[in-house]
Formats: sequence, C-alpha cells, structure tokens
Amino acid sequence: MTATEENILVVPRRVFDEIGAFDGLCFDIARYMPALLDPNNNLFLPRAAAENDPSYKQLIPYLIIRHGNRVLRYTRGKSGGEARLHAKISIGIGGHINEGDTHAQHFDTAAYERAVERELHEELTISGTYRQHVAALLNDDETPVGRVHLGIVHVIDMDSSDIKSHEDAISDMAFVTATELESQRDHLENWSRLCLDALPLLLQEN
Repeated sequence: MTATEENILVVPRRVFDEIGAFDGLCFDIARYMPALLDPNNNLFLPRAAAENDPSYKQLIPYLIIRHGNRVLRYTRGKSGGEARLHAKISIGIGGHINEGDTHAQHFDTAAYERAVERELHEELTISGTYRQHVAALLNDDETPVGRVHLGIVHVIDMDSSDIKSHEDAISDMAFVTATELESQRDHLENWSRLCLDALPLLLQEN
C-alpha cells in the first residue's frame, strides 16, 4: 500500500471545535483525549484526501525524546511522507495512525497506545528502558500542514542516549539543550517551535 492509498485516523473538525478548539499547546489532556479516542468521534480516511481537507484533523502522535536535560533533534529528509516539512529541523518523531493499528472494528485507547509504540520502534532503535506520557495537545491552524493535523505530544524519557534511526527521513540526530535549540529556531518546523516555547512545561515531571 502506498502512502496515498493508506487509510489514516482522523476526527471531524467539528468534533475538535465542540470539545474546544485552541491554537498552540493545550495541557488539558483529560478534556481532549477521551473524546478524540472515542470510536464515535473518529474514522479512517484515505490519506491523499485527508491531506487536503481541513474539515478533518489527522491525529498525529508527536514524540519528544528526552535524555537528562537534553532532547533529541533531527533533520527531516526527503523520504519523509510530508513533503512540506522536508529539510526542517524537528524535535518530534511523528506519524499517522493507520488501520493496521487496530485489531477491532473501532479505534480505541488500546489501539492508540499500540500505534504510538509502533511509530517509535519503526523510526528508531532504542537501547535501554524508557517511560512515556502524553504531555499536551498541539494545534496550529496558521499553516496548510497544521490545518489538517492535530498533534498529541508525548514525552519519552530514556535512561540511555544510545539511539539509532531506521529511516532516511530522520538524519543528523543529536541530543541538544534548549539553548542549542533556540539557536536553530529559524530552521525548526512550526510544531517544534511551539514545543520549544513551552519546553519547561512539557518536560516537567508528571
């Protein structure tokens, strides 16, 4: 199945508006996650159609990987699925949720958790142990990419910095401080800029 034939998880924009649309980051996880993962509120659509239809929001786990006081940053390569983000620097490992992530008729919380683990291990080889949690939701209606996506920001806390990429789309990886990220702000994708501005809140212990 090609990327354009892939069926991906979306929620109608009206559902997001009914819960309470916002711009930037929102830390009210309990308000949004149950509603977004309610099978009555989500469905799968062909990716090619969803990418150009702002009446739907594609749910995207956006995984910030931390080791100590540093976060993983990388450059998006041309083989990545979202051409509008090529060559941008990112601090989020992200990807679409597809029908293969669900073993039942509907998509639910358990299926979402499987999707997050799949995305993490498809993209990276991680040594050691880690723990993760949902830290925020992210919406950016200012760009064409943002208008059709809704980010679910996870923080992955690693006990080792030994990490390798499986994908050409993830290159030039390094763990960096917030100060180092700030020096590269002009090259960051929009979602990463928003996360950088709220990094102390995102990285606080939950």
